[in-house]
This record gives sequence, C-alpha cells and structure tokens, in this order.
Amino acid sequence: MKTEAEIKEAVKQRYAEVATGQSCCTSDLTQLRQDCGCGGGYTEEEMASLPEGAALGLGCGNPTKILPLEPGMTVLDLGCGAGVDVFLAAGRVGPSGRVIGVDMTESMLEKARANAAAGGYTNVDFRLGEIENLPVESGTIDVIISNCVINLVPDKDRAFAEAYRVLKPGGRIQISDMVTRGQMPEAVQRNMEAWTGCISGALDREVYLEKVRRAGFSQVEVVDEFAYDAYKTEQFAALSIGVVATK
Repeated sequence: MKTEAEIKEAVKQRYAEVATGQSCCTSDLTQLRQDCGCGGGYTEEEMASLPEGAALGLGCGNPTKILPLEPGMTVLDLGCGAGVDVFLAAGRVGPSGRVIGVDMTESMLEKARANAAAGGYTNVDFRLGEIENLPVESGTIDVIISNCVINLVPDKDRAFAEAYRVLKPGGRIQISDMVTRGQMPEAVQRNMEAWTGCISGALDREVYLEKVRRAGFSQVEVVDEFAYDAYKTEQFAALSIGVVATK
C-alpha cells in the first residue's frame, strides 16, 4: 500500500496533467472514467454559463443543486479544480455572497483564476491548500460543497473534521462523492491509476456515512445514489452518492 505522501503526489501529478490539457478519461480505467467522471451532472444551460475550460469532466454529480444555495451565503468548495462548481455557486449566492475554492494542485488553481478573470467573477476566491488542513477560518462557512474529491483524500476523518470546523453552527455540507458496496478487488485496491481515478480510495458506503457522523454532523442523509456499470459485479459496485449533513 502506498503512503499518504505517495498518494497525494500521485493525485497532484494526475490532476496537474488534466489541468494542462490531458483528458481525465485516459487510463486503464477509461470506461469507468467515461461513465462516472467525464459526463457530469450539469444542464446545458449551466454549461453554457461557464467560462470555457472550467468544466473538465472530473465530477460525479452536481453538488450546487443538491439543496438550494441562497443569496448572501459564503460557500466553500473542497477540491475546486478549474472552478466549475465555484462558478455555479457564485451565480446562486450573488454579489452579496462569496465562494471560496480550495485545491492542492497549483496548476488547477492557475486555471481556475484565469477562468474567473475570463468570466468576470468578483465574488470568488481560490486558495492553495489541502482538505485535511483547510486555509479557512473556523465558523465562517454557510455551506460546503465538493464533487468527487474526498475519495481522493487519504485521511478522510481529518477531512470531515476540518469541514466541521470551518462551518458556522447550523451550516451544512452537500457533497457528491464516490463510495463502494461489497468487497473491492485486490487488484483495484493496489492500482494507483484506480486511486487517482476515484475508485481505490473510495470507502464502503456505510463506513463513509459513519465517518461523517463521527466528525460531529447530524441529519446525515443520502439524497441521490447511482451505481456505475463499469465495475458492477455480484460482489462489488462503485456508487456515486449525494450526501447532506448539518453541523
């Protein structure tokens, strides 16, 4: 098994490649990436509203639509990439609101900032950092969103604890992510391509939800769920879920 440092470096390298123009659908897991990561949960209208290059096909849902985002809110996107969900959230919270995007890949942030400038967004802020150690003050966020990213984080307990820390009392998380059901094949567990492709680092569905609860969240609910055919067998399945929870 790779160390946390090795996993993070592999993830950084993979997504730096995506940021500089290599398709997210190129790997041994091509079919899976096409099914879960390279489609997206966005409408044509939403896609048309985005700066060119903001949507890189890396998500497994649309966390901005799980529950409404209201004008004036402060929203945090964990693993913002090139900014697709930041920009969609920015339109919903309006000029009186603010959206912060955090990512650990510098080339992704460069792309996100360029996209923000191209789109004329003035209520967004992109910060370099890791989800396990967020560059955000405690108790300042109304809503946290994240799209197919926490599965990539080695220390998920720390990630959810940090999410809890930065939320205001009564704030919520609404995230799309990958989880599993059944026994993951050993070959997949050991495959770093599968980790950077959002599978090897995914937790069992019930383990994932329990980690959210153990971080302190209440009203933890799965509001959307979809099983992908690419890895679906009688013993194992990869699932995209939409989760909401309250501090």
